[in-house]
Amino acid sequence: MFSRVAPRGLRVLLVEDDEGVRRSLQLLLEWSGFEVRAHARAASAIDAAALSPVDLLVADYLLEDCDGIEMLRTLRDAGWQGRAVLMTGHPSELLTEQALVAGFYSVLEKPLARHALVAALTD
Repeated sequence: MFSRVAPRGLRVLLVEDDEGVRRSLQLLLEWSGFEVRAHARAASAIDAAALSPVDLLVADYLLEDCDGIEMLRTLRDAGWQGRAVLMTGHPSELLTEQALVAGFYSVLEKPLARHALVAALTD
């Protein structure tokens, strides 16, 4: 079993529009030691981050109100400097390149492996 545990107190902003996936990822991250603030829409997540700072971002690429890259650009424009991980069910070299240029630390393919997500947030 993978035993990596996140440092206590790291706050993750999780943005995923699929309720089942969002809840599963929230439980996985909480089990791994993260504090999680989960949102279905980018707009509510951006508003929440402005009110209560977060350390890390885990965002789906395809969201209802914008894409994950656009969301990260908005956060960066507001001064947020944390580590960001993009998730996608449709990976491509072009998407990966765009995400890395936008400031994502990594791009992970769905379904996510627990160890890959935790490693991307803590390494």
